[in-house]
Amino acid sequence: MTAFDETLEPEDTPPANPISQWEQQIIAFLVNHGLPKPIRSGYYMQALTHSSYSHEGKRSALDNYERLEFLGDAVLKLAVSQLVYERFPYYREGELTKIRSVVVSDAVLAPFAVQLGLGEVMRFGPAEKRSGGANKPSNLACGFEALLGALYLDGFFNETVSWLKKLLENVVDDVDQNKTKDNYKAALQEYTQGMGWGLPEYHTLSEHGPAHNRAFEITVSIAREVMGVGHGKTKKEAQQSAAKQALQTLGELPVSS
Repeated sequence: MTAFDETLEPEDTPPANPISQWEQQIIAFLVNHGLPKPIRSGYYMQALTHSSYSHEGKRSALDNYERLEFLGDAVLKLAVSQLVYERFPYYREGELTKIRSVVVSDAVLAPFAVQLGLGEVMRFGPAEKRSGGANKPSNLACGFEALLGALYLDGFFNETVSWLKKLLENVVDDVDQNKTKDNYKAALQEYTQGMGWGLPEYHTLSEHGPAHNRAFEITVSIAREVMGVGHGKTKKEAQQSAAKQALQTLGELPVSS
C-alpha cells in the first residue's frame, strides 16, 4: 500500500474548531427567526459587536458593526423599495419615498429588534452594557441593519429580502394609512444623506403674531442653498412645509402633492 492509499482513522482526524457559546447563540437566533444558518459566522459576529466592545477591548476600530451597518442600510432600502413598489402599483415616486422613509427609520426598526431579542445576542463593552446598551433604540437599529449586511455578504440576499418583506408588510400598510407617511423632513433627510449632501439645515426667517396665534416662516437649505420655504402655526409645521417644497424642487414630489 502506498502512502496515497492510506486513510485517516477516526481517531486521527483533526478536531474541528470548537464553536463558542456566543456563536451558538447567534446561530440559534437566526434559525429561530426563519433566517438561514450561517456559512461564515464571522460576518454575524462582527455585525453584532457594538463599537464599545472593540474600543474598550482595545481591538481594531473596524472590528464592530459600523461597516456592515452601512451595507445593511442599502439592503434594507432596496428590500423596502421593492415591497412598496409592488404593493402600491399606482403610487408615484414621491409617495413611495415618503412611505419608505418612515419604514426604514430607527423608530420602526428598533421595536422590531426588541421583538426579535436582538439586544440579547449583541456584544457590548462593559460600560455600554451597564448603561443599558442592549436596550437603546439606536444600538438596536444599527445592529439590525448590520445583520442584514452580514446576511448579504454570506450569500443570502434573496432570502433576506423575502424575510424583510414578510416582517415589514403590515408596517408598510399601516404607514400608508397613517399620516406619519407625510413626514417630509424624514424623506428629505434620507434623500440628502443618500446623495452625500449632508443634513438639511432649517432657519427661521420670521416669527410674528400673538402667542395664541403665532406664524412662522422657515427656510431649508441643502449644501448652503435654499431649496424650500415653509409657513405654519408652529415651527414643526413650517419645517414640514419647507421640506415638502424642497422635495418638490428636487423633483422627488409632484408640485400638486
